[in-house]
Amino acid sequence: MGEAGYVDGRNVAIEYRFAESRYDRLPILAADLVGRNVNVIAATGGGASILAAMAATKTIPIVFTTGGDPVQEGYVARLNRPGGNVTGVSWFSNLVAGKGLGLLHELFPNAAVIAMLVNPKLPETARMEGEGREAARSLGQQLLVLNASTASEIDTAFAAMRQRRVGALLVGADPFLSSRRQQIVALAARDAIPDMYTNREFVEEGG
Repeated sequence: MGEAGYVDGRNVAIEYRFAESRYDRLPILAADLVGRNVNVIAATGGGASILAAMAATKTIPIVFTTGGDPVQEGYVARLNRPGGNVTGVSWFSNLVAGKGLGLLHELFPNAAVIAMLVNPKLPETARMEGEGREAARSLGQQLLVLNASTASEIDTAFAAMRQRRVGALLVGADPFLSSRRQQIVALAARDAIPDMYTNREFVEEGG
């Protein structure tokens, strides 16, 4: 924005709202922004934040970032012509779960069980899980899908991985899981579980 001549507090005001991974708060936060008559809403917290913004307004422009398919998820009508007041960017990271599982299978062919850690509260998770299970069937690989939407559930998931002697871990693309990357990386290192992520920030933490 600075390159375009906009400086926060001088000629533009940026209102931040953060749900702290509590998706139930998103509708209230989105409604608050609409009530302030903002010029544009940036929904960057995954599908839940996009849906909350879309439910709150049909007129204020919404710009999203997502790892899923925005057409299949119902955010836009078409990629080249989004339509309505919603547009954004997708890197389709949620749609490469099958490829990630295949790569882990190649790297660790003797792994009896590969785990996939996902956040069940993310709207895109069902599609991501489906791709992982389909890939596992085609590879003849046993897949353990573990859900976590809180820090304690991450601990529980790793306890299950230890019990099942998981040979490798694929962490799904998700804002909450990304926010807990220090915890996840530390637990994977402690249990000596080879891990794969969609965000480089995990690697920067030592993953």
